[in-house]
Amino acid sequence: MTQAANDSPVEDAELVRVARSGATASATTAAYAELVRRWSARVLAVCHARVRRKDVAEELAQETLLRGFQSLATLESPDRFGPWLRGIAQRVCLDWLKAKQTGQVSFTELPSDQQPAGFLTSQPDGSVEHADELRHLMSVVEELPDEFREVLMLYYYQDATYQDLAELLGVSSATINARLTKARAMLRERLTPREPVNDLRRSRYEL
Repeated sequence: MTQAANDSPVEDAELVRVARSGATASATTAAYAELVRRWSARVLAVCHARVRRKDVAEELAQETLLRGFQSLATLESPDRFGPWLRGIAQRVCLDWLKAKQTGQVSFTELPSDQQPAGFLTSQPDGSVEHADELRHLMSVVEELPDEFREVLMLYYYQDATYQDLAELLGVSSATINARLTKARAMLRERLTPREPVNDLRRSRYEL
């Protein structure tokens, strides 16, 4: 359910209406599956930015998408699905962070057979050296201040435009541009000489 009769993309709002109409189970499933396809990478980016651990972020992103499906009836403005889902992701991450502080068992400590598959694919070259560099790079990204870490991850997890991010975060495109520029500059300052910023391109985090 990705195309309308005139071959133009179906708007998120229309997919939301179909998903919560309950007309048929197959239509509901297909509509929400398309919303998941469109938004899963950005949800993952939000979660990764919040908890600073990719393994945990993958689990929290899936929890977010599940809660979104269960709570569709509460969405007042279907055309605001993206920002609404981001709000759910932020609450899911906050719940996890609170649970971590109080010593509750985290998702990542559950048996492996209870862990759903992650959204991200592995790096194609598979080299140990590249994997080490990527881990170091991500550790630097994860140490950026919240607003810069979030916009950087959102931008590079998926090919989103400045306007897409502006609508999602509730700011102007100029603000998105300023935050990305600042985030890139901060990364350049923090990365060591042996890890040029161009490595970000190879790891989906191009500067």
